[in-house]
Amino acid sequence: MLCLRKVYLFALRRYQARTLSSDLLLSQINNCTHEDEVFSLVGRNKARLSEKHVGIALNVLWQLQKKKPLLLRTSDYVRNHSQFLALCILAENKVEHMENEVIVDTLYSIQRLNVEDHDSLAGVLVTEAWKRLERLSLPALSKFALCLYKQRRQFSPVIGKIAHIVDMKLDSIEDIRILSVLMISISDVISQSFRDRLLKKAEQLLGEEDEVYFNYAKRITQFLQNVKLTYYPLLEKCNKIFLKSASQLDLHNISIIFGLYEQLGFDSAEFRLVAKRLLSESIDDYHDPETFSKLFFILGPMAGSKVRERLLVTAAHVAEGFSSHQVLGILKTMQKMKCRNSHLLKKMVSVLHKHLDSYHVLQLIKLTQYLMLLRCHDQELLAKLKTLLFGFLKSSVIPADTAAIIRVLAMLPSSQVEEIIVNKATAILPQCNLQHLNYIATALIKWNHYDQLHWQNTSELCVKLLQKINDCGFQRLRKAGNLNLLLEELTHVNGEWFQEVIREQTVATCQHLIDQVTWANVLQLSFFLIKTNHRCPSLLDRIASVTVENTDKIHPFEMYFILCLFSVLNYDPPGNEEFFESCIQHLTSNLSCFETHHLVLLGYVLAVAGYFPPALIKTIFNVSFLSKLDAQLEVLSDTLKQRVRSRLMKLNRAVCLECPEFHIPWFHEHYCHHIFYTGRSRINPLRQHIHKMLAEILGGSHYTRVSVLTPYYYEIDFECILDKNKKPLSYMAQNILLGALEGIHWRCDIKVEERKALPPGAQRIALELLDSKAFIKGSHHLKGEAAVKKRHLEMLGYRVIQIPHFEWNSMVLSTKGEQLEYLRRCLYETQ
Repeated sequence: MLCLRKVYLFALRRYQARTLSSDLLLSQINNCTHEDEVFSLVGRNKARLSEKHVGIALNVLWQLQKKKPLLLRTSDYVRNHSQFLALCILAENKVEHMENEVIVDTLYSIQRLNVEDHDSLAGVLVTEAWKRLERLSLPALSKFALCLYKQRRQFSPVIGKIAHIVDMKLDSIEDIRILSVLMISISDVISQSFRDRLLKKAEQLLGEEDEVYFNYAKRITQFLQNVKLTYYPLLEKCNKIFLKSASQLDLHNISIIFGLYEQLGFDSAEFRLVAKRLLSESIDDYHDPETFSKLFFILGPMAGSKVRERLLVTAAHVAEGFSSHQVLGILKTMQKMKCRNSHLLKKMVSVLHKHLDSYHVLQLIKLTQYLMLLRCHDQELLAKLKTLLFGFLKSSVIPADTAAIIRVLAMLPSSQVEEIIVNKATAILPQCNLQHLNYIATALIKWNHYDQLHWQNTSELCVKLLQKINDCGFQRLRKAGNLNLLLEELTHVNGEWFQEVIREQTVATCQHLIDQVTWANVLQLSFFLIKTNHRCPSLLDRIASVTVENTDKIHPFEMYFILCLFSVLNYDPPGNEEFFESCIQHLTSNLSCFETHHLVLLGYVLAVAGYFPPALIKTIFNVSFLSKLDAQLEVLSDTLKQRVRSRLMKLNRAVCLECPEFHIPWFHEHYCHHIFYTGRSRINPLRQHIHKMLAEILGGSHYTRVSVLTPYYYEIDFECILDKNKKPLSYMAQNILLGALEGIHWRCDIKVEERKALPPGAQRIALELLDSKAFIKGSHHLKGEAAVKKRHLEMLGYRVIQIPHFEWNSMVLSTKGEQLEYLRRCLYETQ
């Protein structure tokens, strides 16, 4: 018994000594301040290292690297050190004895130290973690999922199993950091319903007040891009976090956020302003090709003239150092900027010659588009580009790629349809969706026009293939049974083939699927109907009823586009008042969701429909609001900037005419004068012809004014005045004969003169020539803008006579006598 006790005490002392020694070693590893200290400890204590020591040592090595700036990290040195290799061998041998968290931490550490994904240790760690998946804590599960995502295993079975675990445990996740990592990692294997649950949970957990949420907001934005969903509630939250995190907005992060926003079709003028201010302050810090290309991508489209010039000069200076990817980015940005800088374009072309062979097919397609839009005329480059595209076309087996190649081949100068194009297109037609069919049809139509112009004999090939494409398009539409999938296909379908061939059948298919219209797809359906310029009462009524029933579920910004549909098409659904009032109440309760320029666009859309919500009007016509708008306009694209300014003027005009009780002043005199002065146009032959006939009817050209500017700057084609006895009154100041006006600019009324009071019973008459743009396609129904102009002219005291193109160009008015009689009837018989 005594002997046994001695043996037990000896063993106990030895175990305690080993534990103390091990704990001391653990502490020493944790306290290392340099990689060599870790390696020294590993080398001296290799025989005593447990699985815990190994895991901690690898983690400390990563933590030491993490503390260093990116350019000063020495991952290569660490990975190639003999003791690091020894650590990896020990870890591989002891992996079965590691705790769950240690396995995941070890995998994460070696991955961050740039150990290859196919390394044996990485494989063993992934396998062991997979076995223990159900037992991993949520933090460990999220870290493991991130490691798999970094290894590009988004579609592996283990990711599917992780997604299932997240689905089961979603309600218990209360940490946005864990959730945001898991969302990115499983984004490729989730259902739509699971996606929606994740979004609601993220919306619930994501705070807005602290910049600590910056990385989480970035991940959630990345998730939205992964699932290709522009979900405004979360995007707005993320955007607010980015705006509050100026300290973290360096060039790298701004570049990532801009890229994500662009792919999601989301824009924030406020974020643009912040980015412009931060980057303009440090523009001189970026001269190397990598950082400068990011700066050019962000700052170029919104830079003022001086900064723009500096960017173009620097781009030309560093052009030789651009990689193939960076050249694509520069060309894309130049196209956005509508840059026609020939010197920079020549530099880019010079660099492209050495990179051209390295591009894959989708990059070549994009490159061709950019070069054509930038009007590149380098024949050698374009010839080589054409050869490469034909090479990819011959080997292509993916319908989307084949259709895209055919589309860009048609963009190249002097391009003709060739037998290989016809054969490849014919082979893939049964597999093509509507977007692919549209690509091929657009190319064939262009080739057909070119052949006819140059007396080529290939037009017959184009016509036969186009007929097959038409048949495939109609067949696909007849078979369509899911409205959501159809609307997704139609997103990028536009152009002559769509408008002239399948538009009506597409609308008919949507009508057939009308029961599938829900609050979740009314936005996409509204976009489609705006694009088609088609007035389909059944679909419009369905959109209106679904919107009224689900007002609280539709984001205010999405509701703006729905209202835009009814405003543009000038359509009043059943229960029109209820529809608009319901939408307006929802919008005015959420004005903070809109940026300043969006509020202007919203105000205009409502004004066209005849609605002027006081809260919205008072918000817009406010000095501080207009000052903020001026600042934000500086960072918008030229096209959007012009549209917003034009809409603000038209809204100002509508408020002055229709709502004088708001006491809003007319402050667009200078703007309108500038627009009309710079927009001079030469005499219109049709106007000249009609003016002669009006002179014949009224008794002389001095009874009619042409191209007249009214108060508030409406331009009308012809104005005349009839007294109470229907006799014309002469414009004594306008006594120039028509013959003397030929060949000169008809904008003599730039200054809107004070109009003298008319004699009692006299009436001003405005004659308006309405072309096809004033009407719904295939209909005699006026669009919103044309209807508003008539309403406003009547408020200004005119009797408005509108002459539609389909009446004037009809066979009924084929002779001069019939035209004279028509005009006489308009003037004297219309009441």
